[in-house]
This record gives sequence, C-alpha cells and structure tokens, in this order.
Amino acid sequence: MKRCLFIVVVCVSTASCTLGPNYRRPTIGLPSAYRDTTAAVAHRGPASIADVQWFDLFKDDTLGQLVRTALAQNFDLQIAAERVLQARERFHIVRADQFPVVVGSAGASQNRVSEIGARPLPPGFGPDISDVQAGFGIAWELDVWGRLRRLNEAARAQYLATEEARRGVVITLIADVTDAYFALQTLDRQLAIAGGTRDIAVNGLRLTELRRDRGVATRLDVRQAEQLLYTATAHIASVQRDIAQTEDALSLLLGQAPGDVARGGAAFQTLNAAPLVPSGLPSSLLERRPDIRQAEQVLVAANAQIGVAKADYFPRIGLTGVLGVESRDLTELLTAPARTWSVGAAAAAPIFNAGRTRANVRFSESIERLEREVRVGHVGDERDHDAAPRLFGREVLGACGLVQAAQPTPDVQLPRDTESGLDIGNVRTESWRQRSRANL
Repeated sequence: MKRCLFIVVVCVSTASCTLGPNYRRPTIGLPSAYRDTTAAVAHRGPASIADVQWFDLFKDDTLGQLVRTALAQNFDLQIAAERVLQARERFHIVRADQFPVVVGSAGASQNRVSEIGARPLPPGFGPDISDVQAGFGIAWELDVWGRLRRLNEAARAQYLATEEARRGVVITLIADVTDAYFALQTLDRQLAIAGGTRDIAVNGLRLTELRRDRGVATRLDVRQAEQLLYTATAHIASVQRDIAQTEDALSLLLGQAPGDVARGGAAFQTLNAAPLVPSGLPSSLLERRPDIRQAEQVLVAANAQIGVAKADYFPRIGLTGVLGVESRDLTELLTAPARTWSVGAAAAAPIFNAGRTRANVRFSESIERLEREVRVGHVGDERDHDAAPRLFGREVLGACGLVQAAQPTPDVQLPRDTESGLDIGNVRTESWRQRSRANL
C-alpha cells in the first residue's frame, strides 16, 4: 500500500508544475478595409485562388511535366526534406527523455584466491569462487518543473517549423519553374519580333538605298535604316543569350545538366486564361503562407525555451533502481535467496554559477521578440498583395494601348515634306520598341 501511495505521489508531483509561459498566438491588428474595397467586393466569391492546385492553375502539359520533374529532382528540395527527417528524429530523441531508461545486464565470473594469502579463507570455503548474476536497472528523471516537457514542446515546434520551411521550398520551386517557363515563352516571342523587325529592316534598307540612287532619299536616311538593321541584329543576339541563360537556370531547378528546355506552343493563351488574384482577400489567407507559419513555430519553440531556462533554478531529481539475481552456483540463480534489489533517489541543484542561469533566462526571453516578424509579415504582405495585382493590370492595359498607338497604319498619310525614309524608320523603331516592352 505504501509503495502504491509513493508511486501516486510521484506521478502527481511530476505533472503538477510546468515553468515558463504557455504560448498564446499574438493578436494581429489588421485594418478592417483595404485599398479599392469596391473591386474587392466585386471579385469576392465562394472560391479562392489559394484553393486551386498548381497543376490546375495553368492548363499546360509541358509546364506540368517540368514542375513534376523539379519536385522529384531538385537539389534544394531534397536538402529540405533531409532537414525535416533530421528534425523529426531530434524530436523523438528529446521526447524519449521523458520516459524511464531500462537496461539489462548479465555476467558470470570464475576466480581463485590464494589459500595462504593475507586474508585466510573462511572455514568451509574453497579457493575457487564462481559468481553468476543477471538483472536490469532503471533510471528516470522526474520532470517536476516541466523542463523535459518544455524541451519536448520546443523540439516539436522546431520540427513543424522545418516542415513549413520545406513547404516554402516547394512553393518557391513551383513559382520559380513557372516564372522561368513563361520567361522563355516571352523571350521566344521577343526573338520572333526581333527577327521580323530585322527582315523589315533589311527590306527597308534596300528600298532606302534605291530611293537614294534615284535622288529621293538622302544619305542620312540610309544611315537611319542601317541603324535599325544593326539594332535589330544586336537585339537578336541579346535575346538568344537571355534564352540560353534562362534555360540553364531552369535546368538547374530541374536538377538536370544545362540544355534545351521544351515548351508548349499555347503558353500565352494559357497565361491569359489563368485566374486573377482578387484584391482584398481575407487576412486568414496569409495564415497559409509557409514562412508565416514557420515564423510562428519558431516563436513557439522560443517560448518553450523560457521554461527550460527557468527550470535550471531548481534541482533535478532522479530515481534509480536495480533488480536482479546473483548466485555462486548457476543452478541456484533463479531461487528466492538469489534475489537482489536496490532503490535510490538523488537531487542536484546549482549553488553558484556566476549568474549563468539568470543570463540564460534573459536570453530566452529576448528571443520571444520574434513576434515582430509575424506581425510585419501579416500587415505588410496584406498591404502589398492587395494593391499589386490591380496596379499591374492597369500597367498591362496601358502598355497594350501604347503598342497599338505606335503601330503604323495605312490610312494615316504623312505630309509630303515629311514623307522620307527617316520618318518611316522612326515609326518602325518606336513600334518595335513598344512591342518588345509589352512582352516583358
């Protein structure tokens, strides 16, 4: 009865106290309304773009295959996955410290002592002595102050933070592959525009030279036509260099050697059909961001470390026990007289460590200021993501109008005194520049 009461008292005492503050999610003060709330209400619907899977966002089989290849072979993603495994095993190691450690042992020895030594043998005992023993021992640190529980909490939070970091790598990888893929499509279109411009420049230079031979154009007009031709030719080389560099960067994301990258022919139609991100999305959407969730888990781990530091002010209490059998004869090893056991308890507390414990507590409490990162991430990204898509859409519309205005039309006649190769070259040059800028 006394043993049962002792066990109950020990179990109750181990769960009675946990030092350090319990984690509470910080309250984020977000604005009740955002910029252009009318547009936000107009776009608001039951579904959100965040609920759309990446392979359903852009209907492009080539892009989907590239993303799948990157998810399977990317080196950074493999490193992130290994870090998750390491954090999980570290969490298991810390959690194991909360439970008793049980070890087993067995041994046998055969000795002979001197019959005429300094210590004479007792009557009835021979010089040959054999000993056989077996048993198991147990050691258990009582978590009276919650130190081990706080360590377990911190390790679990670090594990979850590492998992969120891996999810962040996945999202970033998908975004980088998609951006590089559409950048290649854009460069291909720029290369086609530059090639067409070069062909036009070649014909324009030939016509300008004919006009000069007949006395209609001047030498300055010829130089202007040559300038357009050389500019288009140099731009083709520049675009080709950008295509090669983008393909090399995309190959690195795919975990492959640098080389040509396949792309579909309907990428721009696919891009135009992609759903737009509506302005004024609810702030709860930001809670899905892996970097915000990772920062919160880091905050949870730092909060738990405060309890670990405060527990060093108090003694660590441990229990030890041994139960086994020992006999001089192997045939009597399992008999009742061969039983042995021992039980012990020990406590150790710091008396003087030159203020190390107090400094450790203050250091742990200062780490709790990581809460600022969560606040800035919520408020800042809510502001940026609300205005950026709408303003970018206006920029695209303005660029399209500028391209249309720069196109030479047959129904617009130039005055006779300005109808020269120089003016026609200026119109063509400006049209080519605006078309190239609109495709960026």
